[in-house]
Amino acid sequence: MNFEKLFEMTVNLPHSYDMGDLPTGHRMFIETAGGTFKGPSIQGIVRNSMGGEWGTINDSGCLVLDVRLTLETDDGALIYLEYTGRWVINEKTQKALAGEISTEYGDHYAFTNPRMQTSSEKYKYLNNLFCVAKGKLSPGKVSYDCYKIDN
Repeated sequence: MNFEKLFEMTVNLPHSYDMGDLPTGHRMFIETAGGTFKGPSIQGIVRNSMGGEWGTINDSGCLVLDVRLTLETDDGALIYLEYTGRWVINEKTQKALAGEISTEYGDHYAFTNPRMQTSSEKYKYLNNLFCVAKGKLSPGKVSYDCYKIDN
């Protein structure tokens, strides 16, 4: 199994909304407001007002991610990006979410499984990729280092 860098993405997180304890866990909605992504063969922006995160914090202190975003490449292609994952909330995560510090990859258990869909001929290869990503936080932002997996 080989990991090849696809892109690094940073998403602005201006607001979060605490929805309280629901039957499936403690639900939060985190608003997304633009950002960027850049890799060896693809780059562009995270579209503003075209996504968000519906996260659930379970009993063990893990944020179960449920995210949908829209990417726009520098040449105008739109890509629907969705991912689930796990982000274990530790002391560094709490401080970063409070805007006190930035974290680095590896400061917390933070992994996702990005999946993409596009109608663009140039980027159709994204439709069938299996990807993994690791995450980090900075005040008002989340970043992911995304890799495609090949044989």
